[in-house]
Parts: sequence; C-alpha cells; structure tokens
Amino acid sequence: MSRFTLLSEPLPGSQLMQREILGDSRGSLSRLFCVEDLSVLGWGACVAQVNLTCTSRCGTIRGLHFQYPPHAEKKLVTCIRGRVWDLIVDIRAGSPTFLMWHAEELSDENHRSLLIPEGFAHGFQTLSDEVEMLYCHSAAYVAAAEGGLYPLDPYLQISWPLPITEISARDRQHPALNDSFQGVIIR
Repeated sequence: MSRFTLLSEPLPGSQLMQREILGDSRGSLSRLFCVEDLSVLGWGACVAQVNLTCTSRCGTIRGLHFQYPPHAEKKLVTCIRGRVWDLIVDIRAGSPTFLMWHAEELSDENHRSLLIPEGFAHGFQTLSDEVEMLYCHSAAYVAAAEGGLYPLDPYLQISWPLPITEISARDRQHPALNDSFQGVIIR
C-alpha cells in the first residue's frame, strides 16, 4: 500500500503528491521516499544524491535550476520546515507545455511533495522565515551540466507571490530567454 496519494499532474510528467502521516501518542511518521511507490509515477532510478537547503528570510528566491543532458535529473522536493511557493518550468524541446510554469505551496503542514521529471527547471520562493527543503535527485550534480533560467525573466511572466527579499548573484546572472531558446532534448 502506497503512502503517497497522487493529487494532480500539474504539467505532463510532474506529480503533486500528498504524504500519509501516521501518528500516535509518541508523534508521527511520514515516508519521504519509496522507490517502489514512486517507480509507478516514473521515478525508476536510484537516489543518487540528497540535498537539504536552509533559507532564513521570507521572500527569498532560489532557482530556477536544471542540469543539461546527459546529466538531467528527476527531483522529489519536500518542504520539511516552513512554507514555499515551489515552481517548475517545462524546458523540454518539443513539449506541448514548453516554457509553461506551474507552482504549488509546499509546507511542513500540508505534507505535500512535488516529483519533477527531467527537462524541468525548478525553483522556489520562501513564504516564511527559516525554511528547509529536502531534495532527492536521480543523478549527481555535475557543475559543467548546470543550467538555469533567470527567475525574473519577463519572457516567463512568473508572478512571484511576495516582494523579493533576496536572489543570489548566481541566479541573477542566468540569461533571459529569447525566441532562439529551443529547450533541452530528453531521451
């Protein structure tokens, strides 16, 4: 029996899931990852890397990050402390939802996770102070394969929910899109 309930497929291949919480007088248990349950939803790979981000200020933007093939990765992202507005952008060449974005609130209270397929850029804005995000990656980070989209790119027309308090210099340097961007080819 799966401990994940599929809530929606916001963009083709992505999955918004609700985690089941089991509790008793001692506290609670929540399964954050299960290859058996997630393989049905397209994971099908081992976890190659697990990362934890800690962001102190409400309104901070992190992203929009991805890795170019052949190092493209699936991600399972979970907010384990605080609240975020978690955002994905489809950058798959030829996709009918190419350059469309979708965002969901993830929090330690709503117990939701987002499964992000290869060929998507990912980022978030903190909706509270002291946020912790847990990432399971299907591929290890390769610096030479790193890519990113400018989070304030007018081409994407992202309406961030809060005034922006901080964006890293690295994320500010991602180039703005233009008509020549053809996306990434995922095989």
